[in-house]
Amino acid sequence: MRHSLKDIAEAVGAEVLGASDLMVTGVAEPAAAGPDQLALAMNPKWADDLSKGQARAAMLWDGADWQSMGLEAAIIAPRPRFAMSALSAELDPGQGFDAYGEGVHPMAVVHPTAELGQGVSVGPFTVIAAGVRIGAGSVIGPQCHIGWNTVIGAGAYLREGVRIGARITIGARFICHPGAVIGSDGFSFVTPEVSAVEKARKSLGDQGEITEQSYVRIHSLGAVTIGNDVEIGGCTCIDNGSIRDTRIGNGVKIDNLVQIGHNVEVGDGTLLCGQVGIAGSTKIGRNVVLAGQVGVNDNITIGDNVICGGGTKVVTRIPAGRVMLGYPALKMDTQIEAQKGIRRLPRLFRDVADLKKAVFKSDPND
Repeated sequence: MRHSLKDIAEAVGAEVLGASDLMVTGVAEPAAAGPDQLALAMNPKWADDLSKGQARAAMLWDGADWQSMGLEAAIIAPRPRFAMSALSAELDPGQGFDAYGEGVHPMAVVHPTAELGQGVSVGPFTVIAAGVRIGAGSVIGPQCHIGWNTVIGAGAYLREGVRIGARITIGARFICHPGAVIGSDGFSFVTPEVSAVEKARKSLGDQGEITEQSYVRIHSLGAVTIGNDVEIGGCTCIDNGSIRDTRIGNGVKIDNLVQIGHNVEVGDGTLLCGQVGIAGSTKIGRNVVLAGQVGVNDNITIGDNVICGGGTKVVTRIPAGRVMLGYPALKMDTQIEAQKGIRRLPRLFRDVADLKKAVFKSDPND
């Protein structure tokens, strides 16, 4: 499909300079762009790469001298990365689910009591259980499973292989990527006697007498409730609540390989990056950002607008508005100063050793 630069600029809310009627078939990095592609050079550091490619047009930063770069046209966006959102939507070729058309594929299984809204598409090898309700305009890809009495709002888009358990409630415009599992039972087990973990936690390290232990399963009586405009990445898992539901707020965005334990609450507008792990019964506030591989202890609270840098391990509550880093999680400026101190230790040890030698040499009793 071909797009004019004028149409693209209008779609992304940007300004086009030069040959606005120039047609492109897609986008590319500057050095790899062909003559019919729009080069994405939205930062001055990528400008030199334009000469390595064949692009006639590029999306550039505000104030860029596009003519000196040998271009016939340029799209100028005040906030280029934000413009990328609209640009990618405009040029996204999709996953080919449109080929199935509206309605239920003949190789899908839909229980007679399930209710599908107007314009719903169900791909092959998908199973939709009894009592399910799916809102209008939703696309359910191939090989998905939607469990008993689950409700999904309008405009959902489920990629291939999504697994949604029973009694789940999901809002409108839900996006879910391949391999995600929503509504598996929580990891809840208990021992008949006081366990070694309980003893160690209470004593801060002493297990007491070590004996064999057997674990008994606690069933998840709650489910999962997910708000509107939520997106969940591939192979992410969200566990059912033990008694009440695990809750994901409106506008939450969750990356791949994220684990959310039973009874967790995630506030509106929160961003959870890849490999985040949140243990059970923890409450995450609104507009929180947890970067990659952040680990969060159970039964604690993280306040609104908290940011945790990559690899942060949260073991106690965090007040609202803090920026945290490291293990254990400390305020970012404190953690950075601590790391600087650690790097200085070898030099400090050498200085102390030199001082000891100097003191011993100057001792008149030697």
